[in-house]
Amino acid sequence: MAALDQKSPNVLLQNLCCKITGKSEADVAHQFQYAVRVIGSNYAPTIERDEFLVSEKIKKELLKQRREADAALFSELHRKLQTQGVLKHRWSILYLLLSLCEDPRKPSNRVPVCSYGALLAQARDVHSTPFYYARPQSLPLSYPERSATAHNSSMATSGISSMGVFSINGPGPTPPSLLTGPGPQTVGESMRGSRLAWTLPVSSSPSGAAAAPRPPSGPSSSPAPKLPQRQRRDEDGSAEIGEAALVRDILYVFQGIDGKFIKMCSPENCYKIDSKVPLCKSLRDTSSRLAELGWLHNKIRKYTDSHSLDRAFGLVGQSFCAALHQELKEYYRLLSVLHAQLQVEDDQGVNMSVDSSLTLRRLLVWTYDPKVRLKTLAALVDYCQGRKGGELASAVHAYGKTGDPHMRALIQHILGLVSHPILNFLYRWIYDGELEDTYHEFFVASDPTVKTDRLWHDKYSLRKSMIPSFITMDQARKVLLIGKSINFLHQVCHDRTPPGKIMPASKSTDSPKDASVLFTDLEGAFQSKIDAAYFETSKYLLDVLNKNYQLLEHLQAMRRYLLLGQGDFIRHLMDLLKPELARAATTLYQHNLTGILETAVRATNAQFDSPEILKRLDVRLLEVSPGDTGWDVFSLDYHVEGPIATVFTRECMSHYLRVFNFLWRAKRMEYILTDIWKGQMCNAKLLKSMPELSGVLHQCHVLASEMVHFIHQMQYYITFEVLECSWDELWNKVQQAQDLDHIIAAHDVFLDSIISRCLLDVNNRPLLNQLRAVFDQIIEFQNAQDTLYRSALEELQLRIQFEDKKRQREEMGEWGVTAEQEAEENRRVQEFKDTIPKMCSQLRLLTHFYQGIVQEFLRLLMTDESLQFLSFRLDFNEHYKARDPRLRPSLGATRGRRSSNI
Repeated sequence: MAALDQKSPNVLLQNLCCKITGKSEADVAHQFQYAVRVIGSNYAPTIERDEFLVSEKIKKELLKQRREADAALFSELHRKLQTQGVLKHRWSILYLLLSLCEDPRKPSNRVPVCSYGALLAQARDVHSTPFYYARPQSLPLSYPERSATAHNSSMATSGISSMGVFSINGPGPTPPSLLTGPGPQTVGESMRGSRLAWTLPVSSSPSGAAAAPRPPSGPSSSPAPKLPQRQRRDEDGSAEIGEAALVRDILYVFQGIDGKFIKMCSPENCYKIDSKVPLCKSLRDTSSRLAELGWLHNKIRKYTDSHSLDRAFGLVGQSFCAALHQELKEYYRLLSVLHAQLQVEDDQGVNMSVDSSLTLRRLLVWTYDPKVRLKTLAALVDYCQGRKGGELASAVHAYGKTGDPHMRALIQHILGLVSHPILNFLYRWIYDGELEDTYHEFFVASDPTVKTDRLWHDKYSLRKSMIPSFITMDQARKVLLIGKSINFLHQVCHDRTPPGKIMPASKSTDSPKDASVLFTDLEGAFQSKIDAAYFETSKYLLDVLNKNYQLLEHLQAMRRYLLLGQGDFIRHLMDLLKPELARAATTLYQHNLTGILETAVRATNAQFDSPEILKRLDVRLLEVSPGDTGWDVFSLDYHVEGPIATVFTRECMSHYLRVFNFLWRAKRMEYILTDIWKGQMCNAKLLKSMPELSGVLHQCHVLASEMVHFIHQMQYYITFEVLECSWDELWNKVQQAQDLDHIIAAHDVFLDSIISRCLLDVNNRPLLNQLRAVFDQIIEFQNAQDTLYRSALEELQLRIQFEDKKRQREEMGEWGVTAEQEAEENRRVQEFKDTIPKMCSQLRLLTHFYQGIVQEFLRLLMTDESLQFLSFRLDFNEHYKARDPRLRPSLGATRGRRSSNI
């Protein structure tokens, strides 16, 4: 234990004090305390850590001593040292070598060199005055106490006071009185002086003797001039104000306190010296320049005071205020040192040398860098007014785009503090799915009023104004999806898997420095964290939906049943429903239709589907309008609930219903034309005995062929060019989807494509009206042909009966018919023949209307380039173009455009 105590820094420092002063441990207590405060201070020369610059200075020093060979050897050794990478702190070693090669007898241009004797000698008088805070009764300055935490100590070198790089007394010679101590002091001991003493003021000897300080002995040494007695505050105001009184006032102003002569002018919002005060112009201008530092201090302090206690300002805003407080704290430390120096001067009176006094010009030099930092902070405060949360972080980040490395480091430090709460929000969200954003600072927003079934679509959203500018929109979208996926799994899928098992949780930020480093590398570490959490969470969610809730199977069921992909089932269902749907819509009952649906399922390949899918298939009756039949109101339905309802929303199901009604009606037209063709084929031989019907039957065959060709081409277009192509694109996107949003987006695109290409959108309303008119003409043609065949078959039946009776009477040896019966038969046949022209005219009228509608439909198709090939297939032999001249210019214009492109 004793060995450990001897190695502790405190014991070593105390032994060093005893060795330098030659006293016992009890006698060096004051010097030891002062040395501890010196070592614990954060004041160090601001030296640019440029390894090349230090090496060049060493070579120049060697060249000055005419040691060219040593300079070349040093250059070669330094080059080898750089290539090997053995040392991590090469700059520090080179700087030590540079310091050792300097002559301690010469004053340095960089920093003054003092000996241990000088350092400890001045501690005899100033040991009772704290290094960081000292206030005489005549100067009621108020400074915050220095924090003893390691974090604040680490920030001191980057704080405001770090800009005061020279000692308060400036780079002057060390008074000889400080070099005389109880024991002999040698030049070698003076060379061992700590560089920490460079930043400290040089005070008088402990005896307080009035011996004037003089530079080190030498042939050219001369006594230093005396400093005039400082003017006291109770001096007659009629005399001209001295510089010493202005210095004291400036120290007040630095804290935002009105001095005796320098006061705040509210109308002009600046510190001013009353024009009645007798003062020369140079001192007045210098004081005004220094007073700007107090105005900047007030501006920053006013912002922090007004927002520090405002809880609505949020955690990000409080972090910003804390960063400003840190910078002000470093500024207060500098003021403490200045005040301590002023107290020493007041105690010494006329014994202070000119080189050691505290003047306005020295203040102007020493406060230049702190003033620049305060200006930056004040401008940042103005820029951040009215902002909070991520918007505030964006403002700080935007202000850091400067070419000044010191200012950039300052803004980077503040950004680290400001972004620390945002990163904590982000980690809680992506690893736990928790959103504790009381003051709406995070860029992910939550709506607690949204119900569970709309959680994915409506509950969580991006608050775009709060997205920090250093986070891209793609990263923000991934962050939103990660937390949303976790909440969706817990609340909708009822998956109780802990988030830690879904993905390995990353270590959260321990300090603002971690946040600053992480956000600095947005394309590296931060992006990798977001991507890892995004891929793991999304993959797990899709696995749950596909395995536990059969998302892909339900998607295929939609294609088979609502989009008529199961052909055998649809055909058999239509056969079974034909008698029921031919009735008036008001006479239908849903339970009867449901029974027919179940029969169709059991009789076709649909029976092999999963029971989970079949139980969701149902019948739905649309709203009934007057005159509607069952064909007009019948529809299939597919019930969805739970997690899959997130993909198959109500809007999507309404789209499916519209597409099903359209496809069902088109399939019915195909079914009707099939029945028409079957009727024609079956009745062709029966009606050969009625030659008077050959003309009208020929018209029926021609019109039916036109309709069959039209419906077949439309079915081909809808089935292959629309449904199959769109479904293939959808399936490929679903297989490649990385998250649930990709599946939802692909499904929405699929439905929109079907709605548009099936002519069901608003833009294609004229085309849809013409197509529905074609469907109506097909139904009318079916009715007309059914009427024709019914009357023809009745007439044929009567003629057969007449011939049968005639043959039976002839077989019985009687006359076949009487004259009256024959006249009656002829009259009836003539009446039937008289109806044939009426039938022909009806068919011609029907053909005319049908061809007119088709021609208009073709003309509308030609106006849409994506549908022109459908127009070519419908009129493959240019039959309609020959009949309608309006179709020719469109084709000619198309050929003209094509030839011009060639």
